[in-house]
Amino acid sequence: MSLPSGWVEKVSRETGKTYFLNTLTNASQWDKPEEDAKDGVRASHLLVKHVESRRPSSWREETITRTKDQALEILKGYRARIESGDIKFADLASTESDCSSAKRGGDLGFFGRGAMQKPFEEATYRLRVGQLSEPVFTDSGIHIILRTG
Repeated sequence: MSLPSGWVEKVSRETGKTYFLNTLTNASQWDKPEEDAKDGVRASHLLVKHVESRRPSSWREETITRTKDQALEILKGYRARIESGDIKFADLASTESDCSSAKRGGDLGFFGRGAMQKPFEEATYRLRVGQLSEPVFTDSGIHIILRTG
């Protein structure tokens, strides 16, 4: 049985155990990743919230006071750093994303239609695997999305 796109099988130098690495997000796990469904996608994201966000707080900041324009500028800077190769998406998402998915490098896992806010879903389905989105606006804030499967 093949692995979902972006995943490779590795062997730990420390334990000799087999593990699985997502080469797009840098996420790793011991369990073999599940096959993607035919009508679903897998994505990671980096979220920057602002005062107009549905819940203007996060694990990083109890009260978010930045404006929507400030959030957009921050996100554009993050995107430029990723595009230039200055930093990997997962590394930046793990420290800067206002979503709890930060602890997984922004990985949202597999999801199908109807599981995410419409603008997020539509943007993700338009991306090719490995492609990074332009800023995407939702009620949660502003995102950049990396389609990983």
